[in-house]
Amino acid sequence: MSTTTSEARSPLPLLLKRGRSSTGTSTTAEARSPLSVLQFRRRSSKDVRNITSVSSSLLPAFGTVIEDDSSSSRPYIVLHYDRRYRLWELFLVILVGYSAWASLFELAFMRAAEGALMTVDLVVDFFFALDIILTFFVSYLDKSSYLVVDDHKLIAKRYLKSVAFVMDVASTLPIQFIYKTITGNIGRGQAFGFLNLLRLWRLRRVAELFKRLEKDPRFNYFLIRLIKLLCVTIFWIHMAGCILYWIAYHYPRPTETWIGSQVEDFKERSIWLGYTYSMYWSIVTLTTVGYGDLHAVNSREKTFNMFYMLFNIGLTAYIIGNMTNLVVHGALRTFSMRSAINQILRYTSKNRLPDTMREQMLAHMQLKFKTAELRQEEVLQDLPKAIRSSINQHLFRSVIVEAYLFKGFPNGLIVQLVSQIQAEYFPPKMEIILQNEIPTDFYIIVSGGVDIVASKGVSEQVLAKLGPGSMAGEIGVVFNIPQPFTVRTRRLSQVIRIGHHKFKEMVQSDNDVDAKMIITNFMTYLKGLNDELKKEIPFLRDLLADADAQVQETVQTEETPQSNNEEIVTVSRDEYEQKEERRSEGVPKRVIIHGQAPPNQDNNNNGDSNGRLVILPDSIQLLFDLAEKKLGKRGSTIAMADGAHVEQIDALRENDHLYIF
Repeated sequence: MSTTTSEARSPLPLLLKRGRSSTGTSTTAEARSPLSVLQFRRRSSKDVRNITSVSSSLLPAFGTVIEDDSSSSRPYIVLHYDRRYRLWELFLVILVGYSAWASLFELAFMRAAEGALMTVDLVVDFFFALDIILTFFVSYLDKSSYLVVDDHKLIAKRYLKSVAFVMDVASTLPIQFIYKTITGNIGRGQAFGFLNLLRLWRLRRVAELFKRLEKDPRFNYFLIRLIKLLCVTIFWIHMAGCILYWIAYHYPRPTETWIGSQVEDFKERSIWLGYTYSMYWSIVTLTTVGYGDLHAVNSREKTFNMFYMLFNIGLTAYIIGNMTNLVVHGALRTFSMRSAINQILRYTSKNRLPDTMREQMLAHMQLKFKTAELRQEEVLQDLPKAIRSSINQHLFRSVIVEAYLFKGFPNGLIVQLVSQIQAEYFPPKMEIILQNEIPTDFYIIVSGGVDIVASKGVSEQVLAKLGPGSMAGEIGVVFNIPQPFTVRTRRLSQVIRIGHHKFKEMVQSDNDVDAKMIITNFMTYLKGLNDELKKEIPFLRDLLADADAQVQETVQTEETPQSNNEEIVTVSRDEYEQKEERRSEGVPKRVIIHGQAPPNQDNNNNGDSNGRLVILPDSIQLLFDLAEKKLGKRGSTIAMADGAHVEQIDALRENDHLYIF
């Protein structure tokens, strides 16, 4: 086994030290410069595949300082999570399989231990003897501090004091070969056969291997569990068959045994004939078939059969329970989908919902389960924010950049926006946005297509069709008005949802250039809309006319040269604010009305304390009419939250709370 030196570098720093480590040597954590971090990232890109191969037991304690490399600073030390050492352990597990089979086989069939199997046993024992020597140079993880120990003295002390060292030596010594070398005779006593059973101690390596493989995402969990159950079953069948043959072989009257009643001279017959009979009996008994052709005859065999069948009950329950768990886990998603569909059918039937609404609910539920593995919020919810942001950048950045509203947007704001988005799927004929609903989100279509629909009484009119790269719902969000259209999918569509709160936080930042860029892109888009769409959007024509007038006024100002004698006209702050107010007259205001007196005016309020969000009408009288319709009673006074009475409708602002009583 080659050793690791201090010059060897690894992309995964796993050698842990904190203050005085468990090796007894004083260590100092070196400061990690930005350059070293960049170098670490470049190295890690070469061996990313090694990240998942690290043992799950390597968990550093909180506050532990991690060094820049995973190589041991001591010579002739093998790190226990090194990939080459893992391959060595895998090779030993293969030899363990042979040892488990041969130790029981040689106990039952003593003649087999005198032939070629003895030579194979010596070769296998030689490799396990090498592993004993190698263990004195393998680091280990201190369970109390979770620090990697690479000190030779501590490693040797720990191994020599453990039960593993005694059992490893006892199971590796070739006792039968040593006896033959000393005495010149082949050991034929039963003691040698029972001493060979010490090799079963090596089976712990198989259990550790399966434990690691079950946690390794590179391997299929179902397949690993299936192989494990199969290995347990085969080993138990082999052990039971060998024990029963050993009982028959050493019974005083061979003809009064389970195999002697069928084959009287079985002791002189081939070893493999007896092994075949033994395996046949063991399999038939384990599977509870019980043909009756081979059965216990004497009391020894009957006693063993009773314990064997009792153990089979537990083994069968263990196997069936594991297999059932694996199968049910694989069908759990299907079961959940069927249960959800049945609940929808019962709900629609109980509430007498129309067929179209029921079909929409079923289509949405089926799509939810079909795309469960692709839903971003479910797959990425447990990942760090940086990883989620990087994934969004990779998947949706190109879509965001190509959207008309974000043309020319700075890279920093694009990164912020992409990190906040959510991807969703919608089945065909599904309403994404309803007309006149409060704007909360707008969407960018990634794939599929949608229709822009205007509801006119009981009829509907399709005004436009949008495809990938288009936006929907942004008009209501930007203007802060109820959504003017219904957006309905034509086929299976994937969209990106952007919340209006996050969008406004970005636009209303200190940098006015970004906000102006969005408004410019938005106004350019509105000018390109067809006439049918423009008719359905209130105040749009006046807004576009004002925008054109402003552009023309700006162009004329730039083209008209000023002479030195020309008087410079200045505009006061009040005049500027009045001008801006006149420009924004076309944009409706939204206010919240309450059917009660202000809280500080009347303590016996019985009205709706939550209020109603409405669009501010053009006059006080219309506001009273609207309040009577929404609140169920007519008032005569309008007051603000501070008790001030409202006399002019123009004095109100966006999102004011009005108390009408």
